[in-house]
Amino acid sequence: MGMTRLAFLNFKSGFKNYLSLVLSLAFTVLVFLNFQNMLGSDAYKVLGTRNKEYIDILVGTASFVLGCFMVFFIWYSTNVFLARRKKEIGVYVFMGLSNQKIGKLYLIETMMTGLSALTLGLVLGMMTSGLFQMILGAVSRLTVSIRLRPSLKPVLITSAVYLAIYGVFAWKGYWNIVRSSVLGMISAAKQNEYVRQKGIWLFTKAVFGAGILGNGYFMALKRDGNVMGNAFLSVALVTAGVYLLFGGMVPLCFQTLAGRKGFLYKGTRILWVNNVIFRMRKNYRTYAIVSILMLCSVTALAMSFAMKGRYENIIRFENTYTFQLMSSRDDLDHRARTLIEEESEIALSSRIPVLCVDGSLVKAAENYSRYGFVSYSFLRRLAEDTGMELTFDEPEEDEVFKISHPYLMSLAAERPDVRIFINKKEYGQTGDTSTPYLGYLQESMSFYVMNDREYGRLRPLGEELYTYNYRIRDLSRFVRARDRLDELVSDTKDNYTGRVAIDPESNELDWVRMLYSICIFMFLVFIVAGGSILFMKLYNDAFEEQERRQILRKMGVDGKTLGRAAAMELAVAYGLPFGVMAVSSIFSVGALAKAMSMKLTGVNVVSVAVVLGILALWYGLSWWAYGRSGGA
Repeated sequence: MGMTRLAFLNFKSGFKNYLSLVLSLAFTVLVFLNFQNMLGSDAYKVLGTRNKEYIDILVGTASFVLGCFMVFFIWYSTNVFLARRKKEIGVYVFMGLSNQKIGKLYLIETMMTGLSALTLGLVLGMMTSGLFQMILGAVSRLTVSIRLRPSLKPVLITSAVYLAIYGVFAWKGYWNIVRSSVLGMISAAKQNEYVRQKGIWLFTKAVFGAGILGNGYFMALKRDGNVMGNAFLSVALVTAGVYLLFGGMVPLCFQTLAGRKGFLYKGTRILWVNNVIFRMRKNYRTYAIVSILMLCSVTALAMSFAMKGRYENIIRFENTYTFQLMSSRDDLDHRARTLIEEESEIALSSRIPVLCVDGSLVKAAENYSRYGFVSYSFLRRLAEDTGMELTFDEPEEDEVFKISHPYLMSLAAERPDVRIFINKKEYGQTGDTSTPYLGYLQESMSFYVMNDREYGRLRPLGEELYTYNYRIRDLSRFVRARDRLDELVSDTKDNYTGRVAIDPESNELDWVRMLYSICIFMFLVFIVAGGSILFMKLYNDAFEEQERRQILRKMGVDGKTLGRAAAMELAVAYGLPFGVMAVSSIFSVGALAKAMSMKLTGVNVVSVAVVLGILALWYGLSWWAYGRSGGA
């Protein structure tokens, strides 16, 4: 029998064992292919050059992340594949095959598995190319023309990236077999991920793991110093901490519980607690990897929800007023109203004087050519006219309160004691709000609210301009109303009068919609991969349960009892990574909340609940497969 035929028979007989792996790799290929198809598509040019450039950057970044993830996933899957096959391959040595021929057999079989995943992923990717773009468009509510099939270039790029990564790790497995001894290959299955469980070593790892994980959580929420550096350090510390947690603290806790007879001999615990301890010795790395993948998935989903909410907040902020006039004249309100109301009813209006001071007289954290100052009494009147809430008291004479605009995301370090100097006098900033009192103008100038008396004292330093703000009810009349206001502006050229118009059909931030859509697909990739890895591990472990199950039945243990024990063992296998992820997500989503200056507690709860629901499906699938394989 030829090596290719033997490899094909092995591949065919063991295909069901690696079906979850093949499907997960195929799903990753599918998403990567469709991202490449989007990069080469002209569909998003209708959104404007700027949006198209941003979308290309987002899709390119997502493709890079997927490529890095593909490296990790293929590395892990080929290692599992090799460990699973080594014991069986070792038998071929006694049949007279050399290590080189055995390695060749493994290489052919591995490439068959990889090529089947690639083929399936490409076929499904080409079939769902249009659907993928339709889903992205529906989630992001973007209207673009859909190309129903990918071009050849994305297919070639996807195949080249995948085959390059897969080929490296397949060749690594071949080289591993060539250099392995017969005894090593036969005993490989028992040595897989084995850890010596000495109590003092477990305790040391538990203490270090808790400390490193705690520092990682602290760095995630730290907002002073180098925020970007803190974020990268947090990722590294949390990853190391989770690894040590599953390698030290978790088995230490279970071994301690197993030593207590009152706990161990209650119900069916004796049947599954010791088995969990043994599995933890073999699978603790898998649990750590799955926990990190689930944390990535819940963070990506939280990012999607948060970005969607942030985008809607920014749009509401920018559209607080449809038109804004800023002029040195204080008598334009009646004329502006008359012109606007000829086209549409005014839904909201306000007016307020603003003291504009040259930037050379102001020293602040940000650098603007001009700064705006507002009297507290005038702002309170504006808040009453517009129905906005004024959430702060009048500042003292040496205090100011900043009016800013919402950021999509900010990595700037927090400054607890912010000072500002106006004409060499020092003021303390008591707070910051993004309430749109002055609408879009808050994005183009830095505004500060100050005491009425202090405002009057500073008035000779600058120029007092009057701001007139209007929001029309009928947005379909926007263009005509804007043209009428332009007539007013052109008639006041002897005085300083400027006009701001917010087009309700503006698409400048459409790239943000694409961002939260991409985050959803990244969530799916991570959760499918994490569930597949854990399912594959548990499915392989189930084969080792057959002999133990037969012995227990001969001892009189009925099938229902074995089933309950297996259910608890699977619940622990899925519950431990989920529990670590749920706790860690408080800090990862908390860091995201700080960067976006918004509360994400509800988003965190929803994201974790979604992951729990998907894991429940994986648990049900594992329970079904476990029973068929002899584990229950």
